[in-house]
Amino acid sequence: MAPPPAPPVRRSGQLAQSAARRSGGNPPASRPHTSPLSSGEQLANQDSPNPAPTDTDSKAKLVIQRGGKVGKEFPVSEPEALIGRWDADGGIFPDIDLDQDDPEAKVSRRHARIQMLNNQFVIEDLGSTNGTFINRGPRLLPGNKQPLKHGDEIIVGKTFLKFVMS
Repeated sequence: MAPPPAPPVRRSGQLAQSAARRSGGNPPASRPHTSPLSSGEQLANQDSPNPAPTDTDSKAKLVIQRGGKVGKEFPVSEPEALIGRWDADGGIFPDIDLDQDDPEAKVSRRHARIQMLNNQFVIEDLGSTNGTFINRGPRLLPGNKQPLKHGDEIIVGKTFLKFVMS
């Protein structure tokens, strides 16, 4: 009988971000990653058809088209990604941090969320002050999930982002 499959390995940066989101505080200091698997199990997992994700793996990304640093990319590699502005005092550490790209503070701290639901990316506004728009359509109603497709333009505050699927 084969041993049960090992749980997916998360990158230390993801662990720090996840811990920060749960605790509402700063991410813990980086620690060297040690695997609970024996060297033989590690070698066996290297040959598996579904390797653990790497820093360059992502299912989609957002690319700044206007506002901030044009061409800057934000990978969407988790099932859920928060779009907003970093706020250590408030314990807000968004996955897509537009703090440096939003000098006028038009993007809310917790502005919008992209999720993967039933093999489809969706976006929802989280009650932002200045709204979220897809392809220059009407303002999204808070909590109303809208499907995303490759090439969609997402506007948050004064920042224009292109949604690109891998």
